Amino acid sequence: MRVFVTGASGHLGSAVVPALLSARHDVVGLARSDTSAAAIEKLGAEARRGDLSDLDLLRAEAAASDGVIHLAFRHDLMTTGDMAGAAEVDLDALKALADGLDGSGKPLIGTSGTAMLALGGVVGRPGTERDTFPNGYRIDAENFVADLASRDVRASVIRLAPTVHSSLDHYGFITVLVAAARQHGYAAYVGDGANRWPAVHTLDAAELYRLALDKAPAGTRLHAAADEGVPLQQIAAAIGRNLDIPVRSIGPDEANDYFGFLGSFAQMDNPTSSAITRELLGWVPTHPGLIADLDEGHYFQA
Repeated sequence: MRVFVTGASGHLGSAVVPALLSARHDVVGLARSDTSAAAIEKLGAEARRGDLSDLDLLRAEAAASDGVIHLAFRHDLMTTGDMAGAAEVDLDALKALADGLDGSGKPLIGTSGTAMLALGGVVGRPGTERDTFPNGYRIDAENFVADLASRDVRASVIRLAPTVHSSLDHYGFITVLVAAARQHGYAAYVGDGANRWPAVHTLDAAELYRLALDKAPAGTRLHAAADEGVPLQQIAAAIGRNLDIPVRSIGPDEANDYFGFLGSFAQMDNPTSSAITRELLGWVPTHPGLIADLDEGHYFQA
């Protein structure tokens, strides 16, 4: 199968592409720079220069492929506060990719996040794959993909845990928490730190994308969450012991100063079940959970 992958040189893409190649797929990765192109080619895939704004290119590459995995997202816009702009670019890119696959029955795998469950009002229980919402940040794109079955596209959406962790992670939420702890000289959590974050190892997430490409039914929502919910206090404690610094509770009014753009996320309770995903696709996470991965030490190397 010829698979077109956006975000192929990124954190998750650097695991998804090898997983696809190991399954004997041919991979073409979108590369927005010479550096990205070289990284994709080093993995053994073909690089195609362009970015998410090149809608004609996205449409053409999707039409020329047997399947598409959409990983790319304008995180630079999100982290500078332009979340609406990042979501708009994402939706426009998905529309172009869908145009290229229209009526083909081929797979398109989109990417969302489990945090939208908490933002959408799921409280007091783990969110499930059956939880949906009419609209909202990244929800519009998720709903667009889920509705593509009406256009004979075998489209599905993977909701990623906010903490996708491994030695491949150089810019994710855990690296931000570690950097904040280094800067302030202590590892922090908000209040009692009982709020929970789901988590998934990068390699387990990559395997889920491979499985979804092969056999996810049209219109399905899938959860890349191996750890259902790790209390933030436990995450802070792991960071503290690995950096050999104190661990402290801070108040909600201090969260933005300490965590930066993650201030609101640091207070979010987002337990997430992946039971339906595991049963539907036979997904079995096999790599270390978040706390075990933190204690391997790679996040704390100079």
